[in-house]
Amino acid sequence: MANKNIKVERGLFDYKGKQYNEYFISGMVRGTEVKIKLAPPDKKDKGGYTVLDIVFGNENEADFVVVPFEFTNGEGKTVTGNRFLVRTVDKETGEVYECAVKPARNSDKDMLAMLMR
Repeated sequence: MANKNIKVERGLFDYKGKQYNEYFISGMVRGTEVKIKLAPPDKKDKGGYTVLDIVFGNENEADFVVVPFEFTNGEGKTVTGNRFLVRTVDKETGEVYECAVKPARNSDKDMLAMLMR
């Protein structure tokens, strides 16, 4: 996997007369513009969006960080993969803020894999 400087953006969308934040990665895959939506890892935990808002603070852009992992499960099989984080660094204090995210839909997962090649 190529190490790319991918940014996560925050934007607004309207739903039933209210505005909400959405989180996404914009990119180009084989000449096609893509918008890859991201979400907190647990869809039922609505507090995950509050955490994302805290990570972004007053900014509308954050770093997309890929952290590889590997472990051996209870059956002795090695499991490998990547954990995805959104990260910002406070400009005044240097404090790091981050939280886990995942592609919102299967199509977002596929597009992210293509973008990261």
